[in-house]
Amino acid sequence: MRTIVRSLLQFRSAFRNQGVKYLSGFATRRKHLVDYNPVSDCKHTYNVKVDRFWHPSYIIARALSLDAAKATIGDVSTAGPLVEYEQRIAAGELADGDSCQVGTLRELQRLYDELVESADACRLDRYAASEKAGRSRWLWSRFMPQSSYSPVKGLYLYGGVGTGKTMLMDLFFDQLPCNWRKKRIHFHDFMLNVHSRLQKHKGVADPLEVVAGEISDESILLCLDEFMVTDVADALILNRLFRHLFSNGLILVSTSNRAPDNLYEGGLQRDLFLPFISTLKERCVVREIGSSIDYRKMTSAEQGFYFIGYDLSGLLKQKFQQLIGEHVPCSQEVEVVMGRKLLVPLGANGCAYFPFEELCDRPLGAADYFGLCKNFHTLALEGVPIFGLHNRTAAYRFVNLVDVMYDNKARLLCTAEGSPQELLERIVTISDAQQMAPRTSSRSRKNDDFDLCVDNELGFAKDRTISRLTEMNSKEYLEQHAAMLAEKQDSQENANEDALQA
Repeated sequence: MRTIVRSLLQFRSAFRNQGVKYLSGFATRRKHLVDYNPVSDCKHTYNVKVDRFWHPSYIIARALSLDAAKATIGDVSTAGPLVEYEQRIAAGELADGDSCQVGTLRELQRLYDELVESADACRLDRYAASEKAGRSRWLWSRFMPQSSYSPVKGLYLYGGVGTGKTMLMDLFFDQLPCNWRKKRIHFHDFMLNVHSRLQKHKGVADPLEVVAGEISDESILLCLDEFMVTDVADALILNRLFRHLFSNGLILVSTSNRAPDNLYEGGLQRDLFLPFISTLKERCVVREIGSSIDYRKMTSAEQGFYFIGYDLSGLLKQKFQQLIGEHVPCSQEVEVVMGRKLLVPLGANGCAYFPFEELCDRPLGAADYFGLCKNFHTLALEGVPIFGLHNRTAAYRFVNLVDVMYDNKARLLCTAEGSPQELLERIVTISDAQQMAPRTSSRSRKNDDFDLCVDNELGFAKDRTISRLTEMNSKEYLEQHAAMLAEKQDSQENANEDALQA
């Protein structure tokens, strides 16, 4: 019966890839064949009775599916990220002339073609893949140790800020068939998920192997955005985790600001992290995007909601009140992750208000900021200081906060002591510090290196944070944010109507 169900699913997927609009009507008229969920293209239920498959309409559908499958296979050679990129340039949606992006897209197209050609060998089809759970896989491996590295290597893209790494990876991901076991996730979010799974499997002899089994069962093609290792706990488990994942056949596509050899540079116990770099380079093709263009800064950046100066608390609260409208802000507690609670000083209508100290001078991390963005689409932050050696820890948290907000398309209102560039100008890498001119007798310590923070991770993250703050303040970003809110509101209204009708 499973084979028959799979045939129907492949039939629907094949026609969808061709954009055949009448399929939805056909499925609606044949609703008695298979119950399916119209909300998602790739999720189907299996409440199917055997006798229904002998209905004449099923026989017609099965015959049509063969032609649809042939048509889809024929279209593979004309699909992929490079083709889509050229179509968007022709439509005026993207700028032309960046040879670095085109070179990277050729690499993505090569990977796409290899994946399509080796889809069966890579076990990419979610409906044909093994249904064994992570614990079962781990138990079975105790008796029958085995490894099945993918015949296709992944891709590790790295380069400067704003060069379009995330856009290119998303363009690649969106071209992949929806029936594949694939996932696109931010690196911070991925590691939070890993730690949560480890907690669930606490007590197992090798919980990392169980977690790797679960992850690879769900998605054999993993796209990780912003690969950046700053936490010692993450650094110590990455080698073993990905050794298990690659052994299970996982294919990794990742973006980063740093080359593999520079990951976790200067970190605690880095010698234990180094084997992961070797594994990463062995299982992925490493590609640098050398573009000198920062596309984020090409937006129409305006003052927007970023206010520079002292004593602007009243102005920020006024703007905050305009956004929440007639709603009354109040203190509230929200759940962020694994049962932890975060106190929001003022919140209403999807907007939260925090003094900088409450959000970045307390022991909070990316997990708390992810939870905050799930509950609030807009954040007002009062009093962002200029960062240096004296508040390095707060700088780390601010960088994480900006990353999480940017990835969730959240809106930022803030008052700050300086522009984005001025906030982080005292943060430098070791290399930058070595290249600085030595202090002379005519240059006082106060004007030179007082409060200078020499930190490799922060130094590499500085340009990305400045770039993202600039884009988050642009007209284009704020319009995208407004469109996202409107879409969510429409979805909520439709859900409410469906609930009432039910």
